[in-house]
Amino acid sequence: MKVLVVGCGHMGASHARAYHKLPEFTVAGLVSRGPTSREALSRELGGVPAFADFHQALATVQPDVVSINTYPNTHAEYAIAAMNARAHVFVEKPLAETVADAERVVATARRTGRKLVIGYILRQHPSWAKFVELARGLGKPLVMRMNLNQQSSGATWTWHKSLLDSLSPIVDCGVHYVDIMCQMTGARPVRVHAIGARLTEELKPGMYNYGHLHVVFDDGSVGWYEAGWGPMMSEQAFFVKDVVGPQGCVSIVSGQREGSADIDSHTKTNRLLLHHGQLGPDGNFAQPDEYLDMADEPDHQQLCDREQAYLAKAIIENLDLDAHMNDAVNSLRIVLAADESFKSGQVVKLG
Repeated sequence: MKVLVVGCGHMGASHARAYHKLPEFTVAGLVSRGPTSREALSRELGGVPAFADFHQALATVQPDVVSINTYPNTHAEYAIAAMNARAHVFVEKPLAETVADAERVVATARRTGRKLVIGYILRQHPSWAKFVELARGLGKPLVMRMNLNQQSSGATWTWHKSLLDSLSPIVDCGVHYVDIMCQMTGARPVRVHAIGARLTEELKPGMYNYGHLHVVFDDGSVGWYEAGWGPMMSEQAFFVKDVVGPQGCVSIVSGQREGSADIDSHTKTNRLLLHHGQLGPDGNFAQPDEYLDMADEPDHQQLCDREQAYLAKAIIENLDLDAHMNDAVNSLRIVLAADESFKSGQVVKLG
């Protein structure tokens, strides 16, 4: 299958390398606004045709698959155009900037019969799948505590500021972790609240680079997610992945030292800690804590390889992606409600 890779930054390059090595795909074209990234990636992949304009590339290459790894404000437009051109689509999260646009993308996939896979990379991670499985065994309600703060400088801060032209951190990164919460509870979110702060004047008016969302589910479960980007963020308080239930708790124990802006550290688990909350007749814990070693987990590139292998499987085996697409819209609805809550100062109720 011929693939047109749109966006040649970190994620686009990683996905292009995945297509290049998987036998089901061949990279037939690259698109990016800046010549440096697309030309370097073209050379790495053996001289793949490179373009500055997406629509020109789509018409010229006539791909079977379009891989969209650009800033979020182009996701919906490019995905719809690609599917209308009879291409299957992989699109990085978030699916769109608004729920209405996300629903239009999904409706286009259903109308055209094209496969639409959204880049929820944690769904391809065996350790995160185990984390979800263990959380489901803790009983109800669940208390889910997660964050991903990133201290950034230099090129990474420039990249973060570009992302902040479209979406806040609790929207852009939050869809991953809210999706994990929804998998853990299997329940319906009913209300969302958020707080935040604008910690720099380098951003466009009205944008904030720190946020903290709170979501309540109809089974009584609650969750919070915290995210902040920038040179002022703490390196000591960036990684919490912890779930508590009536039967105990499960936590991701991160032993990484790469720094919060290192993208490979965002998916590393190292170990899972399972705490059993039951007490024995003497009032002490009946079972010791368990550590589950995750030393052989895939790295970031291997996770991208798995995402694109899943895309190939979805196309070749005609997998039903309705639940996958609905989940992407649902998690986006929650984080956009949090963004609305921050701006209005009010709790947002979800229908």
